[in-house]
Amino acid sequence: MAKIKVTKRKSSIKKPQNQKRTLEALGLKRIGQTVVHEDTPNILGMINKVQHLVSVEEA
Repeated sequence: MAKIKVTKRKSSIKKPQNQKRTLEALGLKRIGQTVVHEDTPNILGMINKVQHLVSVEEA
């Protein structure tokens, strides 16, 4: 499977609790932090939920 890089771009302050938990589940804590994940439907669904807070690119 392909790999994708997910980078946190915006703060999660004043965002709903489920979005904060989704970022935590993706492994993103600090702004500017980048993690690499497999391109699975689960991960893509999580990214779709917080797409306004992160940027995604092919790894």
